[in-house]
Amino acid sequence: MTPTLLDKREDRIRRMFAQIAPWYDFLNHLLSLNIDKVWRRWTVALVPPRPATEGPILDLCTGTGDLALGYDRATGGSVPVVGADFCHEMLVRAAKKAAKRGAGDRITFIGADAQALPFATDSFQLVTVAFGLRNVTDTDLGLAEMVRVVRPGGRVAVLEFSRPRGRVFGPLYRWYFRAVLPRVGQVLSRSPESAYRYLPASVMSFPDGDELADKMRAHGLADVRYYPFTFGIATLYVGVKPPAAP
Repeated sequence: MTPTLLDKREDRIRRMFAQIAPWYDFLNHLLSLNIDKVWRRWTVALVPPRPATEGPILDLCTGTGDLALGYDRATGGSVPVVGADFCHEMLVRAAKKAAKRGAGDRITFIGADAQALPFATDSFQLVTVAFGLRNVTDTDLGLAEMVRVVRPGGRVAVLEFSRPRGRVFGPLYRWYFRAVLPRVGQVLSRSPESAYRYLPASVMSFPDGDELADKMRAHGLADVRYYPFTFGIATLYVGVKPPAAP
């Protein structure tokens, strides 16, 4: 029986990512034509790390650790980076990748649910999530936890797929995203949970643009801005946690 595509129960999402873990990096790069690597580099450039005195960095829903590694590289290993995910199979690959790149003793990978983070309030200078927020069962709870653990004056950065709206590119993208990507992804990954059919369904139903920016503001973030990437295929959202009241 094919699972309901937008079934976002924690056990289903965890199982889905565990099943596609061996194919995850390969398919991400193949299906995005390697542009996903560029988006992560732009994220690090637009939301650069601060000195270690400002605190560590948390990459939530880290998957195989690409954004965590990007921040480690940007700091030269001088700022502690934590990569958190609730899928063990993804974390195993993240740890192996970090070790291969000489960052295994600098990045800490831990199992954690984005809706109940095991960190103290006001712990991190920066909390990021790349292509993971829409997979969190309760988006608002995930955002609330990100805001809770970031320090006053710190930043929350969300890199997520969005929906291009150009007259020509928009329809072309939707055709690729709905017809080509799911078929190629499903054939190669053989995901029993229909991961590459879930992907476009989840993107098309997830808030983007002003809607997601407003949601971040509703959780207390200030100076919220967003930056569309590659005709709006992906968008980076950035907000600042206001300083504590005196």
